[in-house]
Amino acid sequence: MTEMTVLAFALVAFIGIATPGPTVLLALTNGSKFGVRRAISGMIGAVMSDFVLIGAVALGLGALLAASEFWFTVVKWVGVCYLAFLGVMLLRSKGTLDISLRSENGNASASPVTIFLKSFLVAVTNPKGYLFFSAFLPQFIDPAGAQVEQYAVLALVFAAIDFMVMFGYALLGSQAVRLLRKSGALWLDRVCGGALLTLAGSLALYRRASA
Repeated sequence: MTEMTVLAFALVAFIGIATPGPTVLLALTNGSKFGVRRAISGMIGAVMSDFVLIGAVALGLGALLAASEFWFTVVKWVGVCYLAFLGVMLLRSKGTLDISLRSENGNASASPVTIFLKSFLVAVTNPKGYLFFSAFLPQFIDPAGAQVEQYAVLALVFAAIDFMVMFGYALLGSQAVRLLRKSGALWLDRVCGGALLTLAGSLALYRRASA
């Protein structure tokens, strides 16, 4: 694997990651509700999911989902339900953040473990992620080289870019709340909640290429 190959991969990965999706929307929401520092646990959850997805693809799970209608459907509907649940929770939010949610005595739902799990589960229950990596990663893998090392390099590059992009979204959310205050927080929750429900709907309609 050459340096140019890694750079090309990084560029394409950045474009794909920066395009708003479930994990970056959660980073934006977490940044607005809890501040950038507390949102980092969600970023770590998303990064861990990157390693799980890429590792699963390297082991052939992406090919399994592409070939099996049953397992594709199972993973897809788990992802749909979870995205829809998060979207509804944001739509029902009262936009109350600032002191109550940023304090150490904030709501239990704001715990680092919960924030971590939300981002992690959103990513690992999305079959499009497995299919994307199955189609995307092999284009940058040299069949004549050591497969494990190459997948490890791509996973590290992707995870680093993912973290930086999510950090930017969380920072944007944090700054937006400072400008918009409570009414802005409520508006931001509604927009992100609606976006997550839209993503859930698009995932529900998503079909395997072979279907």
